[in-house]
Amino acid sequence: MSAAGAVFDALHLQAAMLDVVAAGHAPPTLIAQRQQQRVLRLLDAARGAALYRERLGDARRQRSSDLSRLPPVTRRELMERFDDWVTNPVLRLDELQAFLRDPACAGEPWLGRYMVWESSGTSGQPGVFVHDAQCLAVYDALEAVRHRAPSRNGRGLFSAFTALDMLGGGDRHALVTATGGHFASVVSFERLRRINPWLAASSRSFSLLQPVEELVQALNDFQPTVLATYPTAAALLADEAAAGRLAIRPRCVLTGGESLSKPVRERVAQVFGAPVRASYGASEFLPIAWECAHGHLHVNEDWVLLEPVDEKFRPLPPGQRSHSVLLTNLANLVQPLIRYDLGDQVAVSGERCSCGSALQVIDVQGRADDVLQVPGRRKGQKVSLLPLALCTVVEEEGGVFDFQLQQQGPSTLVLRLPLRGDEAEAAIGRCRDALQHFAALQGAEPIVVLGEPGCDVPRGRSGKACRVAMDGGA
Repeated sequence: MSAAGAVFDALHLQAAMLDVVAAGHAPPTLIAQRQQQRVLRLLDAARGAALYRERLGDARRQRSSDLSRLPPVTRRELMERFDDWVTNPVLRLDELQAFLRDPACAGEPWLGRYMVWESSGTSGQPGVFVHDAQCLAVYDALEAVRHRAPSRNGRGLFSAFTALDMLGGGDRHALVTATGGHFASVVSFERLRRINPWLAASSRSFSLLQPVEELVQALNDFQPTVLATYPTAAALLADEAAAGRLAIRPRCVLTGGESLSKPVRERVAQVFGAPVRASYGASEFLPIAWECAHGHLHVNEDWVLLEPVDEKFRPLPPGQRSHSVLLTNLANLVQPLIRYDLGDQVAVSGERCSCGSALQVIDVQGRADDVLQVPGRRKGQKVSLLPLALCTVVEEEGGVFDFQLQQQGPSTLVLRLPLRGDEAEAAIGRCRDALQHFAALQGAEPIVVLGEPGCDVPRGRSGKACRVAMDGGA
């Protein structure tokens, strides 16, 4: 087996596929049984980590799947004790961070056994997440079996990020995202291209950080039949298609990473003449929920638990929007996540979906940052600066993870961050240079970037930072 192949285990994948197919039509009682069994397995594995041995305490003598007695954990808390968090002592944070600093390694396995990706700093603290072949097989199976979109003949399965679908119908997959870092979508996509080299010609990732004209030309040359990207990027590409500059005809468009509004969904579907499907995932668990043909998000609750909670971490009844949500990953035994404060706002429906699935339906309030419009170099032109692209520039080139970028006036951006003193001035200088360079590459007139150090970063209702906002958008 090749090094890349070490993170693709055919036996694990086959078992996961069979399990996911069977659970797809299982009654709620059977799904609950699977949850309980997997919680017990997770707790046994978690006791191999010093951090969780402390947290579980006397629970090691109790064979109970009730997690409510355990206090929630945060990303900051786990990252501060990373080496005590993982169950394999060969996983050292300093070594993993050195590996993540090399973009060329995205999609390559660490130690031949693990896939590693980093999250953005939406909560002010970037995360590092590690997955083994067994966990990845679960992700692959969930994506392939449940993430459905119409095929050319009206039937079939679709997953933008699994080899199973790529092997199937001769589609050409385009992932339009923030490349250049070890982000979950990029690493997952590149992993599949590397373990299946024959897929390289029919799948490609495209950077949102390049000028729009170059992105449009690259997509025109590639002619994807499946387009996967963020809602704001999908809307931008729909505008380019409506103007006659983008000439692609995808059979479906997949969106994730941000909230998909009804107007954006309808606009993208109308322009491309293709169905638009949303998904909900995170670096902590890639395929949290999938959208059925009835437009409802179903939680993959046989492998991930979501607990909507109020500001005091008390459970909430169905129908009530949460202050946050606690996530428990039942697939990852290498880096246990038990009652992890994800920070998103969700509301659980108390009713079954008419599609027939017993998996619970949720509504998610995810990222909804603004697309900033600045003057272009051509007379009368407006240039769109996408929020996730701007965040990537600030994080990757500026080294700042807790911030807000707000537009004030046509060409002025204000960067607010809690840092003070010389550290703040240095960070503002790096971000200013990076943002001005990025805007110029997009064809914008010179922009002004002002710094406001020592600021509390405004938080939205979800508790996460409102990171990119127009005037008054905070």
